[in-house]
Amino acid sequence: MAKVFKKTSGNGQLTLLLGKRDYVDHVDTVDSVEGVLKVDPAGLDGKKAWIQMACAFRYGRDDLDVIGLSFRKDIWFQYIQVYPVADHKPTKTAMHDTLMTKAGEQGIPFTFNIPTNLPCSVTLQPGEEDKGKACGVDFEVKGYVAKEGDDADEVIEKKDTCRLIIRKIQFAPDKAGSGIKEETNKNSISVTASIDKEIYYHGEAIPIKIKAKNDGSKPVKKIKVTIDQTTDVVLYSADKYTKTVVSEEFSDTLDVGGSLEKTVSVTPSLAANKEKKGLALDGRLKDEDTNLASSTILRPGMEKEVLGILVTYKIKVTFVAGGGGLLGGLTATDVTVELPLTLMNPKPAVSPSRKQTTLDTEDAEGQGVLPS
Repeated sequence: MAKVFKKTSGNGQLTLLLGKRDYVDHVDTVDSVEGVLKVDPAGLDGKKAWIQMACAFRYGRDDLDVIGLSFRKDIWFQYIQVYPVADHKPTKTAMHDTLMTKAGEQGIPFTFNIPTNLPCSVTLQPGEEDKGKACGVDFEVKGYVAKEGDDADEVIEKKDTCRLIIRKIQFAPDKAGSGIKEETNKNSISVTASIDKEIYYHGEAIPIKIKAKNDGSKPVKKIKVTIDQTTDVVLYSADKYTKTVVSEEFSDTLDVGGSLEKTVSVTPSLAANKEKKGLALDGRLKDEDTNLASSTILRPGMEKEVLGILVTYKIKVTFVAGGGGLLGGLTATDVTVELPLTLMNPKPAVSPSRKQTTLDTEDAEGQGVLPS
């Protein structure tokens, strides 16, 4: 059974309750965010209670925001007045009923419908010296007390807010495409590389079939296989960052006039890349492990700029000819073939969105909130 995730404001007037923190993008629809805000009207002093959901791109640390510059850019947000009760009257669901049981008479249900064109949650792995919230795309549900829902001139004190970070996630489709094969010929060395399917799951070994023939003048000393993750930050610049998440060498040789056929297996994982600052990860929740970021799936007609961060992977198979480059680098005589790779999470047997009626009401006090 799952938990109820709860966060209370510093002044004790608001308590935000959610039944889950992972919301699935099903391509044509996204799970609705169904929650309850418990409101104690005493002490509101004529102000109102609001609930807001925002998708934002964070590209700097909060503690650097000392000269009035914002390091957070909202991609999308929506706010609802919950007290006094106004126009928002969501259709009651089993999730609402469970959360209302926990909240009591002061609980007020709400529902947010996430647009399908928003990005999934992505976190850029921080360095050891980095503090506060990590850079990336995140989703946040926030309860707060204010005169107006969105007044830039109104100062909302921290004690008047409560918030939970949630994740928008996407699973691999039920039907994936067939395998991929690429070939090249350079310096009279022909290389063909292929993988058996279009999509691989995080943590799954990737067998790469390799065929080669050496009609050149230099022998091949070894084979190098790498997988690169490219993070394209499209929201505020055209920055691209490429980091190698797999790098393995195989001692197979290929003499002049010879041929080779073999299968090598590699497994990209976060565990082997914990020290790489800036590596894109699937959205991280506080004190929870995650994995390498899933490949960004672009729907037809989608605007790249709305997605904030695009993540792609590429397999490179290199035949190192001759003596190799200085300090192991590649040379003009080396031959490389590239394959696109899609990494995603498998769809669970029962989607998290289908578990709403089996929730336990155990508190998860403060979970889901990143350091302020």
